Amino acid sequence: MDFTDFFATLREEHPPARLSPALQSLWHDAQGDWAKAHDLVNDATDADSAWVHAYLHRKEGDLVNATYWYRKADRPEPTTSVVAEWRHIVSSLLRVVDHRGARRGRGRSNEDDF
Repeated sequence: MDFTDFFATLREEHPPARLSPALQSLWHDAQGDWAKAHDLVNDATDADSAWVHAYLHRKEGDLVNATYWYRKADRPEPTTSVVAEWRHIVSSLLRVVDHRGARRGRGRSNEDDF
């Protein structure tokens, strides 16, 4: 799955079952369900979930909490918009899936927002 494929799933009622909890969280966030997105990563201990957790707290304006989670994820605090960060995290996590052997397209996306 590439970014364009992921973005297309936002028209569906539910996220694809094969997504990691971190990607499911970002899917729900794009749907406007911050609470569900947060619930999916709140108790997770992996770095990807910590990164998404940091993003979610940054998006809500809780920068102190976001800073904590960026450190847990070993990621720098971004200087981009939250939309750009969402796109970057989704793309990065999909590349990790690709690296692990899943099929992934090479198309580019021209979506400006989610």
